Parts: sequence; structure tokens; C-alpha cells
Amino acid sequence: MLSIQRKLRTLQYHSPDHISLSSEDDVKNIVNWLENQKIRYYSVRDRGVLQGEEWRRNTASYLKQLKCPYGFEKHQNAALDWLLNYAVRLEFAEQKDNINDRAAKLRITEDENVTPLDVNSVQFKNSVNKLREYLRIPPHHDYLQVLKACRILVEKRLGANAVKRSGDKMTLSTQEIGFDLGETSLNEAGKALRLLHVDELRLLQTQINEAIVAAQSQTADPKTDTTLGQVGR
Repeated sequence: MLSIQRKLRTLQYHSPDHISLSSEDDVKNIVNWLENQKIRYYSVRDRGVLQGEEWRRNTASYLKQLKCPYGFEKHQNAALDWLLNYAVRLEFAEQKDNINDRAAKLRITEDENVTPLDVNSVQFKNSVNKLREYLRIPPHHDYLQVLKACRILVEKRLGANAVKRSGDKMTLSTQEIGFDLGETSLNEAGKALRLLHVDELRLLQTQINEAIVAAQSQTADPKTDTTLGQVGR
């Protein structure tokens, strides 16, 4: 489900977060949107078969024509995911020149002010590993993923919002403990413990967010084979 929603977002589907794969209307709408907006395998005149009463049977036939390896009736979700991958391949094939042009503009070019950087060199890998150790990040076999984790951690801890928060001051007198221990000194100690606990919870949430971002970075980078794309008539 999450994979399907992510690909729908990539293709700029109008409501990817509000779909239900158990809803026939939602599934039918997705199939028709993909065919009308992205795939265009059928002629405009023939696309109506995907909307009528026999839309499921016709969708199964449509997927067979596209060489989908999954039967729509028995493996609806797998077939829909395959159709999304197909649409993503076509989308990239149509826009690859623009994408490559934008990527070229982002490349670091060699000139008198820029030192070429070889990301495959031993020196670079050792530098990444030293940075990882300094930031106390667990080791990983892919040094580029380690570098990405370092970037995420630095942005979280040293970004503008983090620096701003670090300058905020809190005093025990302004904190509510929520209960009374009968003595001022005990109440102050309780407030201090509560603040420390809240700080630990914030640190835990930050670590959870970093883990989520790291996981998403592994799953949100689809590899496509543009040779499989087919533009309809």
C-alpha cells in the first residue's frame, strides 16, 4: 500500500493519501487515470472499456496486452503496482532530457576554484568513516548511505531550528510538576527529573525520525528500465 501511494505521488496523482485498495471505485479510478494521463496505450475512443460495468474483465485484458505478469483478478494489488512501475518508466522516458539537463546543472565542474572530488577514492571513504565515528553513527557497508546519515544528523542537530532551540532557557520555577511532594527541595528535584525525561523523549523522537528518513531513502529511489517503455497510439 505504501509503495503504491509513493508511486502515485511521484506521478502526481490527485489524492494518493486517500485511496483504498479494497474500494473498486478507487482502483478503477487509478487504472483509468494512469491510462488517460500517463500510459495512453489505447486510443481515446477505446479507453471507455476500462470504465463500464465490465471494467474488471477489461482491465485484466488490458494488463495482459501490456505484458503484466500478474493476473488482475487474483493479484489485483501486485498488478496495480506493476502498472504504476510501467507508468513511471514511461514518465521518465518522456522527461529524461529535462531530468538529465537539470542533473547536469547540479554537477560540480572542474575549474580553478573547485577541486575535483573522487567519491570512490580510499581517501574519501576514510574521511566519511572518520566523520561517522565523530558523530557516533553506526557503521554501514555503503559509505554513501553513511554520508547521507551524517548529513541528516547534522541538519537535525545544527540546523537553524536546532540552534534556535538550543538558545532557549528554561527555569525550574516556570515548570509544572503536576503533583506536590510536600517539600520545596523535593518538588524542585521532581521538576528537574521531568525536564530530563522530556529531553530524553525528544532525543528518542529525533532518532526515530532519523531512522524513518534513512529507511525512506532506501525505498524511495526506484530504478527504472526505460527500454521497457511503450508510447500508445
